[in-house]
Amino acid sequence: MENRIEKIKKMQKEKDVVILAHYYVDGAVQEIADYVGDSFYLSKVATQVTQQNILFCGVSFMGESAKILNPEKNVVMADAHADCPMAHMVTVEQIEQVRKENPDVAVVCYVNSTAEIKAVSDVCVTSSNEGCKKSSGAEYLFCAG
Repeated sequence: MENRIEKIKKMQKEKDVVILAHYYVDGAVQEIADYVGDSFYLSKVATQVTQQNILFCGVSFMGESAKILNPEKNVVMADAHADCPMAHMVTVEQIEQVRKENPDVAVVCYVNSTAEIKAVSDVCVTSSNEGCKKSSGAEYLFCAG
């Protein structure tokens, strides 16, 4: 095992790669990761690392968030099929329909929404946010991705 870790660390340096791992991934992956945490923490870390390449060990929306925040970096998912069912609980078409019926609505999505949903939302929140304060008369559509 030690030999494998040494090889991985050597390759990371050669290829300028940082490994980010979510708490949910296997413990062996967490052991070799440079950073381990929840999706919000890892998104923040992704903006601060100096490496050009980010290997993300998590689900697709996490990698999308890292890429949105770091358009100049290469973000690769360790498992291209890892996904979160909650990220698909709303569609762009549903949001467009609500906006059509309620033109003044502000769309709030959760951090584990897809990049597609984030693109049509007004704000993206996490469980770490202190909460959105509702302006007088404002209406919100919360998309729990």
